[in-house]
Amino acid sequence: MKHGKNYVNAAAKVERTKLYEVEDALSLAVETCTAKFDETIELHVKLGVDPKNADQQVRGSVVLPNGTGKSVKVLVIAKGDKADIAKANGADFVGAEDMIDKIVKENWLGFDACITTPDMMGLVGRIARILGPRGLMPNPKSGTVTADVAKALKDIKAGKVEYRLDKFGIIHVVIGKKSFGAAKLKENYDAVIDALAKAKPQAAKGTYFKSISVAGTMGPGIKVMYRAQ
Repeated sequence: MKHGKNYVNAAAKVERTKLYEVEDALSLAVETCTAKFDETIELHVKLGVDPKNADQQVRGSVVLPNGTGKSVKVLVIAKGDKADIAKANGADFVGAEDMIDKIVKENWLGFDACITTPDMMGLVGRIARILGPRGLMPNPKSGTVTADVAKALKDIKAGKVEYRLDKFGIIHVVIGKKSFGAAKLKENYDAVIDALAKAKPQAAKGTYFKSISVAGTMGPGIKVMYRAQ
């Protein structure tokens, strides 16, 4: 794969085989962001688990101390008092059957997260095949299927991110923007790593954190040395 001049110059600043201290890696990730827009900083963690085994799945969510730097549009599927609470607490879209129909008939996906109440899961199940592949399907483990709509909305708006093991045993999580600077990114990084450590399956054996790297949207990957917090 051929890369542009900016990427090549940025990659030249990174020692590919070196394990960097977290602060140094994040500073370098910011430095190697060469795009004109405010690049997203991503964290990629290879875990020592078998994603094929149900008892070794790693999935959950964490509220980043400094948010993600992104304005999140939230759809709440609820009725009655819960719908009113959602509207009062800043939900961008609120509805029930009308929203399900909009998604199905218009292929509408103008939201970044979806919250629903437990009693509406039967209805939401109709669009699972649409929301699931896009990571938008509400799930109790991520706190998006809940009776406490106000708290779920507050967490997501404040910078809550979900993490989920992919088929290669890797977790991919956004930890902020280039403009945050290394110090704020470090606080977000620590929050995610701490959450992953707590989510370690009992069935996992051997080294849990196999490898960690950070990178800007358009930048090279930078390997991070893992130190237990």
